[in-house]
Amino acid sequence: MKKISSVLLISALAFNQSCTTMKSTETQKEIPTPDASLSSNPFMKKSKLQYEAPEFDKIKDEHFKPAFDFGLRQHDAEILKIANNPEAPTFENTLVALEKSGEILKRALIVFSNLTSANTNPTLQALDEEYAPIFAAHSDKMYLNENLYKRIKAISENGLDSESKKLLQYYKQNFEIAGANLSAADKEKLKQINQELASLSTQYSNKLLEARKQGGVFFTDAKELDGLSADEIAAAATDAKNAGKEGRYLLALQNTTQQPLLQNLKNRSTREKLFKASWTRAEKGDANDTRETIEKLAKLRLKKAQILGKKSFAEWKLQDQMAKTPEAATKLMNQIATPAVETAKREAKDIQDLINQQNGGFEVEPWDWNFYAEQVRKAKFDLDESEIKPYFEITTVLEKGVFFAAEKFYGLTFKKRTDLPVYHPDVVTYEVFDHDGKSIAIYYLDFYTRDSKNGGAWMSNFVEQSYLLGTKPVIVNCYNYQKPAPGKPSLISFDDVSTIFHEFGHSIHGMFASQKYPSLSGTNVPRDFVEFPSQINEHWALDPVVLKNYAIHYDTKQPIPQILVDKIKKAATFNQGYMTTELVSAAALDMDWHTVTSESELIPVLDFEKQSLAKHGFTLSTVPPRYHTPYFAHIWGGGYSAGYYAYLWSETLDNDAWEWIKSNGGLTRENGDRFRKYILSVGNSVDLNQAFRDFTGHDPDIKPLLRNRGFIK
Repeated sequence: MKKISSVLLISALAFNQSCTTMKSTETQKEIPTPDASLSSNPFMKKSKLQYEAPEFDKIKDEHFKPAFDFGLRQHDAEILKIANNPEAPTFENTLVALEKSGEILKRALIVFSNLTSANTNPTLQALDEEYAPIFAAHSDKMYLNENLYKRIKAISENGLDSESKKLLQYYKQNFEIAGANLSAADKEKLKQINQELASLSTQYSNKLLEARKQGGVFFTDAKELDGLSADEIAAAATDAKNAGKEGRYLLALQNTTQQPLLQNLKNRSTREKLFKASWTRAEKGDANDTRETIEKLAKLRLKKAQILGKKSFAEWKLQDQMAKTPEAATKLMNQIATPAVETAKREAKDIQDLINQQNGGFEVEPWDWNFYAEQVRKAKFDLDESEIKPYFEITTVLEKGVFFAAEKFYGLTFKKRTDLPVYHPDVVTYEVFDHDGKSIAIYYLDFYTRDSKNGGAWMSNFVEQSYLLGTKPVIVNCYNYQKPAPGKPSLISFDDVSTIFHEFGHSIHGMFASQKYPSLSGTNVPRDFVEFPSQINEHWALDPVVLKNYAIHYDTKQPIPQILVDKIKKAATFNQGYMTTELVSAAALDMDWHTVTSESELIPVLDFEKQSLAKHGFTLSTVPPRYHTPYFAHIWGGGYSAGYYAYLWSETLDNDAWEWIKSNGGLTRENGDRFRKYILSVGNSVDLNQAFRDFTGHDPDIKPLLRNRGFIK
């Protein structure tokens, strides 16, 4: 996942989030400079660390509020100066000036946004709730400023280079999407809605973080955890002790509906408790119940869209995406949903047959699926997850797998750094070098779950590449793997291996950014394109050369035997009906929430979800959506509203491009350089549909995706 920073961030500084109006009659203000009271605040000046990496050893919680207050005043004054400039509007005195504005505010917000996701605390959470509506209002001061919009419209494309033309088009579109053409009265309505949305989204994220933390399940007897390894049981005991329940065992929740440990837990009652704890985490009627917040968000998003002249929020939101319309996104989902559900039904029958053979005496339930699917996989492919897991030690996967593939395909090399400060002791840091030996980026990794971290896995920037600003990328990948007991290896599943390759795909997209303007740089692309580079990078996990290099037994140091490799590959399409159905059902659910055209359609959360799933034919009770509405963080707090389909859209691009790579020699530097040239280095500076055609020579085709998932031959 590419982390889409909260309202905020860069919304006011050049992103396409909309949010409150600055009247053209406001007088121009002198641009303030930091006074003595701010002299010790690390956000007031550029970091002295390499590539302006954050000075985490100096940054304290108390630095954010004064940095926000000063940064807002400074950026307000900068926007006023640009909007009310008496000189005729030019590309330089308007758009370039906007790209350079808000330096201090952006510096503080980027660090703040990352910390509230990866290492938050009550102080930061309170600040987040306090400032979310303030940042929303601040964003509107740019996007709804009539003078500024007039200046942008007056700029001619004549004489501009291609990237500058793209930036001009980008700003025009973003201002119009944000409501620059509205009447003064409608701008005031929109202003209030944007502030309310910002507050609600932040409240939702904070509620969900606490719900996940409180939703973990405690067990009193290790026998209830039968099926887990000794190390996993020891880790559960440590987690319980840290939670103040020494002598018990804690199974913490991860972000998704299904929990990874369900495939190993032999005790059916334990599985049921863990699954139900996951499913109901945010609907208990307590302070962490998210349903009322969601209903308010959905209504306000509809109101916003209608003020902006659209029938639904999705129609408004998809204007600048590759899909363009909800209908196009839905058409793709429907093409995938039908074969996925039919395949899942056959998989369910295989599981039920196995339960019956074992005289189980029960019908398969969602908490049974992964446990018995693992047994079916063993029977069909003779592949045991516990047999392959010892070959996937997390640091070895990273350095000898992910980094190795990047070296072979792109010529990159990596050097571990221990001299740069980090925001948590678990974080590790690397410097990245290009094929010619030149340093190009700093890269942080944060592998392990903790109560202060949001669920899931993501990539984000601490510093974005820009030739205009003279900056190089500083990037972080965050995960939520279970931290092993002290002295034990960190062993992960092959699905987890794929996730590491996936998130690094986002990172490499950011590392190869080569744009002048920060607004167009790197991963600042439509959401239905941003997952393309990450998803295609997953394929390297099973490349024979790459796999043999990193799949090394943590104890014996022997490489994975070919017989296991063959089993992994043969099992590649196993359970794809289930996995695709849970993904596409979540995507359809998201789209339904955001294609409502009347408030009367917004019935209570659980009823809405039930109707949505039934409407699309997702009636297999054993295959719940990957995210249940109350904890669907992507769409209520993570920037993917009306956009979760993007994973499927991008996967269409990814599988088609992967077939091109395979048919043209696979893991070669020539192919890597070509992919870098046409896809990874262009940011949002070109027509991305054309970029895909330039790489593959044709328009995207869905058939490679269906073949890869085993739905067609």
